[in-house]
Amino acid sequence: MKTILDTNVLLSAFLTDGTCARILKRARQKDFSFILCEPVLLETKRLLKNKFSLSSRDIKLFVSILTEAADVVYHPAGVPPSICRDPDDDIILVCAAETESDFLVTGDKDLLVLKAYQGAKIIGPRDFELLFMD
Repeated sequence: MKTILDTNVLLSAFLTDGTCARILKRARQKDFSFILCEPVLLETKRLLKNKFSLSSRDIKLFVSILTEAADVVYHPAGVPPSICRDPDDDIILVCAAETESDFLVTGDKDLLVLKAYQGAKIIGPRDFELLFMD
């Protein structure tokens, strides 16, 4: 199952020990196909540096973990159409559509309200984690 993780999920995976960290661990174990969207990666790096004041070394470590976990680092082609009520979120929807992802995992209410986009179910981290509960 192809899955995109939004910036807020990646940040939470790195900064806290909880559901998002477990999801990233599953990605590293190849429990699902993790599609890393390049704009999400760039935003994650920017926030780790500017908002959370992480060192370049820590950011490089996290980026290497993400790229190692990813099956694909996807570079969207072109400008996204206006889809979401927050235009900054349109690019991740384009990534989900272009990669034919099954899931977009996010905590962003502007995305969650859509519930789905072109075949990708938009769900929160807890709901995604429940897909793996035995």
